[in-house]
Amino acid sequence: MKQWESLDAVERNPDKVSGAWVFRGTRVPISALFENLRDGASVDQFLVQLGVDTTAVNKARYSCTAW
Repeated sequence: MKQWESLDAVERNPDKVSGAWVFRGTRVPISALFENLRDGASVDQFLVQLGVDTTAVNKARYSCTAW
């Protein structure tokens, strides 16, 4: 997952959320974004529900589409 390591919007720490990739400064896993989108939520709904920075979400989303 070298691509995730290059994003400043996310971080991974073995002592935080079992080492899952999370939005920097939060305990919100990146996977939560994609699960919510899969289940029909909009990005705006995700932002409101979990209080994650818009820029961080967009960086994560567009990073995945670059693969």
